[in-house]
Amino acid sequence: MKWLWPLMAIGLLPLNTMAQAAVPPGTLIPLSLSGSLNVNKLHAGKRLRGEVMQDMPGTSIKRRAHVVGEVVSAATDKAGSAHLEIRFDAVEVHGQRISIKTSLRALASLIEVEEAQVPEEGASRGITPEVATTRQIGGDQVYRGGGPVAVGDEVVGKPTPWGVLALPRVQPDSPCRGVVEGNDKSQAFWLFSTDACGVYGLSHIRIEHAGRTQPIGTIMLASDERKLNLMSGTAFLLRVVQ
Repeated sequence: MKWLWPLMAIGLLPLNTMAQAAVPPGTLIPLSLSGSLNVNKLHAGKRLRGEVMQDMPGTSIKRRAHVVGEVVSAATDKAGSAHLEIRFDAVEVHGQRISIKTSLRALASLIEVEEAQVPEEGASRGITPEVATTRQIGGDQVYRGGGPVAVGDEVVGKPTPWGVLALPRVQPDSPCRGVVEGNDKSQAFWLFSTDACGVYGLSHIRIEHAGRTQPIGTIMLASDERKLNLMSGTAFLLRVVQ
């Protein structure tokens, strides 16, 4: 019965180890933060939670799946600067947790999130969200009702009921990357532009470490003001790293 041993060995693997393959490196995760984060009220080990805001193609992860993580450190110094380190380490799917490590591609305020959902046509009669034209966080235009996602005359993606599907783009001198790890499948961008990179609508916050390099998966944010507060609904565009 030697043939049984490989099957038994597979059965002994932790579920989250087997599930890791469901989230290939390079996959984008559009996330809405659940609950606020105030650096002056946080402590290491506090658990974080967010919601995936668009079905992620090529994975079992659907809209409204939960992503969980924790605060690594939170502090203010005598110079008046605030520092926050966080990491997202798992996605909850069908009652199971899929272990992940992520970097941060873009971060946007709740105001930016709200504005990205307002039709450019304003209150014109007959314009519904299903056929409206909206502008993504970063500038891409979304022509719903059968149109594309475009930058000027260039088509860069297509709309979905809850977001956008496209390949990531980069601007010259951008610290972000395009397609990585050979993952050339269309990605879920939700309300972010295909070249979104950095911080939007949170002028006092900067990304000091995106999590792509050591310490891999640890996202470090900083502010020259003592307040570093991320409201519930703040948008993250994460990327799964190897």
